[in-house]
Amino acid sequence: MTFEQQHIVNFSGGLCSFWAAARVIAKHGKENVTLLFADTCMEDEDLYRFNEEASAYLGVPLTRIADGRTPWELFEDERMMGNQRIARCSKVLKQELIDKWRRAHCYEMATTIYVGMDWTEGHRLARMRAALPGWKVEAPMLWEPIWDKQRMMCELSKTGIALPRLYTLGFPHNNCGGFCVKAGMAHFAHLLRVMPERFAMHEAKEQEMRAKLGDVSLMKDRRGGVTRTLTMQQLRERVERGEEYDKLEWGGCGCSMDYAEPVLANKADTTTLAK
Repeated sequence: MTFEQQHIVNFSGGLCSFWAAARVIAKHGKENVTLLFADTCMEDEDLYRFNEEASAYLGVPLTRIADGRTPWELFEDERMMGNQRIARCSKVLKQELIDKWRRAHCYEMATTIYVGMDWTEGHRLARMRAALPGWKVEAPMLWEPIWDKQRMMCELSKTGIALPRLYTLGFPHNNCGGFCVKAGMAHFAHLLRVMPERFAMHEAKEQEMRAKLGDVSLMKDRRGGVTRTLTMQQLRERVERGEEYDKLEWGGCGCSMDYAEPVLANKADTTTLAK
């Protein structure tokens, strides 16, 4: 028995996954290529515009899948808030959803999974391959010629597709509307500066979870060698007072591509709601 080769591109709405898809199509043609988009239902509005234009440019329709919940709704349901060490949103709303779709629609021996990783992320590719035995996993942007993000932006300008808004605002990725539970102080301070209303929404959500879970937070303050919770409200107040914060701590997770489950940091990471 023979099976047609299938090429499944994990299509996130980012530059790297777009160009990964372009390289797959250039090598294998459009036939049997799937652009698989796992929607967290908390994306920036402009991501959907980019995905539509990217799909039209590549000549392959977009396959959208979604759990239906936002990360905050997932945290509420699971009675645990994500943080810099544990990204249940990535696992449930991306990884598990994509894995379930792939197992329902693909035969692993005839399927190649393609991910949008650049030249700095070879270690993540190795982890993903180890986590998905039996499946072939490739990262086309690790193929020659090697492009950095600036080259990807320059090449995108030649296609007539506008750069996703989050990139133009200075964010390192185009996921979750500029939010990420694994983001650091620099990332959230940037969100506060360029999208204060969106920051305020996430700040309020974090406070709602704290009222139910206790002293938990998205970020950690490690000054003086002591780890403490650091809420978005505390970071905002620190920025507003002109106080110092870690301007190099951008953080951010690999979403559907980071399969390594982190070790729990402390009891606060697993605090649950009383039923």
